[in-house]
Amino acid sequence: MIIKDEEFGEVIVRRNPLSNGVKFTVSTSGRLQMSVPKHASEFLIKRFLKQNRAIIREKLPVKDPSTQRARDAKKKILMKQAREYLPYRLDYWAKRYGYSYERCRLTHANTRWGSCSSTRTISLNIGLMKVPEKLRDYVILHELSHLNHMDHSQAFWAEVQSHDPHYREHRKKLKMFSPGV
Repeated sequence: MIIKDEEFGEVIVRRNPLSNGVKFTVSTSGRLQMSVPKHASEFLIKRFLKQNRAIIREKLPVKDPSTQRARDAKKKILMKQAREYLPYRLDYWAKRYGYSYERCRLTHANTRWGSCSSTRTISLNIGLMKVPEKLRDYVILHELSHLNHMDHSQAFWAEVQSHDPHYREHRKKLKMFSPGV
């Protein structure tokens, strides 16, 4: 649930069946986040927010609501671009090198560019749309190589290198960017 607040912007409310009280944190997007007991009413949640406004202001680095909106708009644009590009690029490289994956998932994680699950789902971060194409391709080839090697063994890196002879350089350059939106 999301509550609109004049000072804090959108406040994310998460109901937790194990919670006995209210806990405030800041989400990765900079929004105020409240963890509340499962049966807390919206009225009580709003009242608790109002009563604890000074403490929240003092203790938590909540970002300006306009920053939240700008981030949301940027995320929306990147998601649209990623939907139009990344699955097709993944499919291109998979067909070219004979890989078979179950599905492609787009994420917006703050810490990783991609992942490959044991169920053969390849997840790619929409933040890849902010990096040069060579680096996007490196991430895609890296994740495809995980279909055969679910680790970072020598065999895995040899497979990555067989598809991208400059992978070390690409890996180093990728560290200059942040996957977060």
